[in-house]
Amino acid sequence: MRCTLQKLAATLCSGLLVAQGANAQDYAYSLIRNGENVGHLKIDQDDRTETVEYYVDSNGRGPKHDERIILDEADIPVEWQIEGTSLMGSPVEEVFHLEDGVATWKSQADSGEKVVSEPALYAVNDGSPWANYVYARAMLENDRTAMPVLPAGTLSLAQADETELSVGGETVSLDIYRLSGIDLGPSLIALDAEGAFFAGFSESSAMVREGYEALAGDLMELARDLKVAWAEELAGTIRHTFDGPWAIANVRILDPVAGELGEPSTVVIEDNRIARIEAWLPAADYPDGMTVYDGAGGTLMPGLWDVHSHASLSSGLYYIAAGVTSTRDMGNDNDFLTGLMEKLETGQLVGPRITPAGFIEGRSPYSARHGIIAASEEEAVDAVDWYAARDYPFIKIYNSMNPDWIPAMADRAKAHGMRVIGHVPAFTNANEMIRAGYDEITHLNQLMLGWLLDPDEDTRTPLRLTGMQRAAELDLASDKVSETIGLMQAHEVGTDPTAVILERLMLSRAGKVQEGDKPYLSHMPIGYQRYRKRSFVTLEDDATDQAYVEAFERVLETLKLLHDSSIQLLPGTDDGTGFTVHRELELYEKAGIPTADVLRLGTLGPARYLGYGEDRGTLEAGKLADFILIGGNPLENLSAIRKPRLVAKDGDVYLPAEIYAALSIEPFATPPAVLDASDAPETAEPIRYEGRPDSAVEHFPMLMDGEPVDADTLPFSAAVRVGDVLYLSGQIGRGGESFEADARQAMDSIKALVTRADADMSDIFKCTVMIDDMDQWPAFNTVYKTYFKAGKMPARSAFGADGLALGAPLEVECMAHAPGTAKAASARAGWGTWLLGGLVVILAGALGFALGRRPRRA
Repeated sequence: MRCTLQKLAATLCSGLLVAQGANAQDYAYSLIRNGENVGHLKIDQDDRTETVEYYVDSNGRGPKHDERIILDEADIPVEWQIEGTSLMGSPVEEVFHLEDGVATWKSQADSGEKVVSEPALYAVNDGSPWANYVYARAMLENDRTAMPVLPAGTLSLAQADETELSVGGETVSLDIYRLSGIDLGPSLIALDAEGAFFAGFSESSAMVREGYEALAGDLMELARDLKVAWAEELAGTIRHTFDGPWAIANVRILDPVAGELGEPSTVVIEDNRIARIEAWLPAADYPDGMTVYDGAGGTLMPGLWDVHSHASLSSGLYYIAAGVTSTRDMGNDNDFLTGLMEKLETGQLVGPRITPAGFIEGRSPYSARHGIIAASEEEAVDAVDWYAARDYPFIKIYNSMNPDWIPAMADRAKAHGMRVIGHVPAFTNANEMIRAGYDEITHLNQLMLGWLLDPDEDTRTPLRLTGMQRAAELDLASDKVSETIGLMQAHEVGTDPTAVILERLMLSRAGKVQEGDKPYLSHMPIGYQRYRKRSFVTLEDDATDQAYVEAFERVLETLKLLHDSSIQLLPGTDDGTGFTVHRELELYEKAGIPTADVLRLGTLGPARYLGYGEDRGTLEAGKLADFILIGGNPLENLSAIRKPRLVAKDGDVYLPAEIYAALSIEPFATPPAVLDASDAPETAEPIRYEGRPDSAVEHFPMLMDGEPVDADTLPFSAAVRVGDVLYLSGQIGRGGESFEADARQAMDSIKALVTRADADMSDIFKCTVMIDDMDQWPAFNTVYKTYFKAGKMPARSAFGADGLALGAPLEVECMAHAPGTAKAASARAGWGTWLLGGLVVILAGALGFALGRRPRRA
């Protein structure tokens, strides 16, 4: 049977999931999470054909599908068909076929055809844990440590460990392998002595061979040990520590209280705190041996927060790289979380600060497998006491909790000084939970479902997400909405909206990249790229599709309504990559919340709400050194927060480019240069013509990363002083997050040049401005005027120019009155200087007139 790409686009090839013969060899596995069996994997092998049944039901959701795999003589799949449903119930129909050197495939993410000239593996989009065994087996059988992957990428295999585990008097010998290269992190699999699949496992779950479920805990512990060893080794290479003070110079500090950027400053850090903040001086001298990073006029802002995380051994790296320095963990394996927080505290691992919330779930067939699961009110109250004894500041209640137990739990929590937060349990609503003692509603859908569902509808199922399509017809001015808002105001109840997760679910469409994923997804490993192109909702027809789109508009409108009603919004993501924190904040802005307010919500708001306002949330002397350096101005372009150049947490420095490279992710921004203070005096010295010690002509070399560029390699100087006049070469701005950032870059370069010549901006008497798009003229003026005193502006000419150097959007050149240290020239030489300056002005004006008449690009 040969499946063509055209046929795949219409339907799956016939013959999917045919029954196997009576001689098939069977394997069965159980999925264990938090000590509970939540799914299974069943395999039938018949010669070169394998059929797979994969079923997961955890927290009311999970993939459920069947697979058929046909292998060639080298154990490489030549056909792979998958049919069923994904995590939230959307249909899955995926097929791969390889014949005569041509591979074709169709999945939720994509479809394609490719000529294959060497053995290659297909990376399934909606696979099961069996897929990792298929990959490992193929590489082992072919004596390969790496193989190319379709549609793209390379998969690597390495042995991570050998171990023996015992259960029921039997000892099992296992070889542990690590698969990496196509997803966010490596996967671990265990093979038995015969090379057969025994388990696929991580630090939080294990798909283990049936009959050996008791070993799941040992396998998860092994995964943690291996991951910790890897993470500790990586921490030693990406954390930059200092024996003494260090600094970051030429930065504009974001004040989230005022919603403004400050003047260029230098921030000095000592130990783990900000020692002082002082005005930036371009020619400042720093103590020998002090590390000083060049902020290059960028923005220094407080570290971001994610108040809805589920920490793992790898999530900390992603968070730090994204500029997230503080999180709140909203449910985890309690022993694991305790150990993780200890390792973060001692510096063994890299990650944000964690504030834990104690997860308490009710016992039901839909129970989530985190924290403590209670089967009675007594057990639920005991769980509150357990968390209180370990200094948890919150308890988090989940879907299957009996609503009748909430008042007793809330009373006990408040007696311990704890806050009560969580989902709205099934068969009740947010209003009742607020009256019962809730301080915070987790997830915006949990709040809105009370306006959308009937009381007898079960939100322990995916209905808590799919039911959101009904919001398309929601009237936010209705009495039921006003009643809830009023209760939240009266009881000072906030919400952790996780709007980004609602966007990901409600607007997910197979084969399409969502707006919130576009800025980063192409940088990611191929497996994760394809995962993000899947659909997580079932779209029966166009009307359902449009209902989800309209409903998400109501989500955004609800965010704005809550903000305008002074309800505390706490940015959270229910994710662990950090990228979603950026998107969560972008969605607040998209909802109409002012950008300055959004930045306050993402930095200072959670710090104050969680009681850390004295140490975090703003950048001030004495506060913890938790901050981010970005190239642009987030008040003008919020998405600038997506590209941190440097992140400081607890006084240590992390360069996101280094972290992303270690995670097989293409970096988003370059690290800042390190200034060499000992060379600073040399870089300010001009070069004079040889043989003329009293010359009135001085040449200032270009600088790059604080170092002078060899003058012989460039066709121009940065500036030339002729007598008392300093002629500056045109300075361009490019590569910033916005036109305003580019304009500031050009003006900062001019300021640095005149400073090197022992002058200042008030000495500039003439500037010429060239702009690619004159529609940006008002934006340029807004930046330009901040560099001069009102009423003492330089003379100026300007014109539109098509095709500036290096594709820059603008270029600015200036002249300044800057007497040098050379002996004064004769009166004749002085007159020559001014005549030359006048000639330059006339020529620049003529050139501007000529270029200005040329058609500009649209």
